[in-house]
Amino acid sequence: MKIYAHSEDLPPGLLEENFFHSPTLFTMLEQTPRQSPRMAVATDSEGNIVGQMLASVRWRHSLLPPYLYRHCRIYGEGAYPGASDNELFGQMLGALTDRLGHGVLYTELSHLSQKMFGYRELRQLDYFPVRWMSIHNSLHSRTPEERISERMQQTIDQAYERGVETCEVETDEEFKAFSKLLRKHNILKPKRFIPADEFFMKLRDDGHGRLFITRHKGHVIGCSACAYSRHNCYLWYSAFLRKSFVLYHPAELTIWHAIKDAHQRGYDHIFFMDVGLPYRRNRFRDFILRFGGKPTSAFRWFHCSIHWLNHLLSWLYHD
Repeated sequence: MKIYAHSEDLPPGLLEENFFHSPTLFTMLEQTPRQSPRMAVATDSEGNIVGQMLASVRWRHSLLPPYLYRHCRIYGEGAYPGASDNELFGQMLGALTDRLGHGVLYTELSHLSQKMFGYRELRQLDYFPVRWMSIHNSLHSRTPEERISERMQQTIDQAYERGVETCEVETDEEFKAFSKLLRKHNILKPKRFIPADEFFMKLRDDGHGRLFITRHKGHVIGCSACAYSRHNCYLWYSAFLRKSFVLYHPAELTIWHAIKDAHQRGYDHIFFMDVGLPYRRNRFRDFILRFGGKPTSAFRWFHCSIHWLNHLLSWLYHD
């Protein structure tokens, strides 16, 4: 088992199909300010790669409220030549956790393929689960129009009639508007990490994702960023001016365009990456479900490097 921190040291033959654990994303993170990647690579006795796991170490800082720390983010259980392997997953995650040590405040692991995947291994590594929500739309069996309600279809049609349009970001001017809205929308959400512009530019230019903006008479009122991995689309980031342009439904059209675009490109599903905690009342979750998606209960796993705090949180969030 080896941990790599620089792209020039990565071994040949790493898997590319899973974008969230690929050497491509590793390089993108390496070239993005405030992020540094770590790749755990497991090999067999003959030197063949049998598993890989990519983690992103992020610098978090703010003046209001004031804080400065690093945290580690992992999406999914890693990439494997065959089926996912619980034991190998535990070994790679354990190696990353040991290497990062007290260099990060906490590690966050989400979007496992199955709710109970790696449960024993995660518990042995002192990770604790927090119940989360997951929503995805199937795009292969029925069209998006067949899944939404008649009322939602009327809302979308009315917005189009009022001159609202959504298009892919292509020019520098459109990219600046995308970035400005995304950061403005999330400025009061301290948990929401927004990468530097370099990340979104590489996501767009390398062909592993697309950026969209929703406009009305020249004003950008919505935006989204989608990433593509295997046969699925992942709506990673989004922002809308819902209150300022309530009559033009920027949230509805921005999400709808991402769904329609993924369907037209032949993806099997679209996943919404951060629906949130499973509160009885969750406005964003209820909004996303209006597009005909399927809600599922999931775990998001955490590990704090401060041992006494990790034990306290494990007790508070015992399942």
